Amino acid sequence: MAFVVLVGTEQTAPFWDAVLDPSWGRDALRDAPVVVLPLSHKDRYLERYSMPDKAAFGLGDEAAWPVPYWDVDTAFATMLLLLAAVDEGLGALFFGIFRGEADVLSSLGVPSGYRPIGAVALGYAAEGEQSRPSWKGGRRPVEEVVHYGRW
Repeated sequence: MAFVVLVGTEQTAPFWDAVLDPSWGRDALRDAPVVVLPLSHKDRYLERYSMPDKAAFGLGDEAAWPVPYWDVDTAFATMLLLLAAVDEGLGALFFGIFRGEADVLSSLGVPSGYRPIGAVALGYAAEGEQSRPSWKGGRRPVEEVVHYGRW
């Protein structure tokens, strides 16, 4: 896993130009002074679990993993970044990269094998802005999500 941190308009503008569709218009997201790209690296995990001290686990083959822990661990680290940002009074948003990924990785010199799980925009919320659900239906009731003892 690795992180690429873009700071300031000179570094973030090319990122936004590559990933945001121009038809979406000017988005306030572009004003975020920092963008972090959390990158997972599957081959590093497979290589590590092929080494003698880990080989007995049989995880040197991607098919042996029940879920892609290279993505899971990167997501955990990203969640810690988001929580730390909130603790510091920053606005933070995790979002997917749905276009321009290859161009971004190439322009940033990211080595082969690294893949972003998304990106995080960091900054201070605009005055009067606050976190809110993006879906108008609100959150699902706890009873639909948490099942005690069994489903």
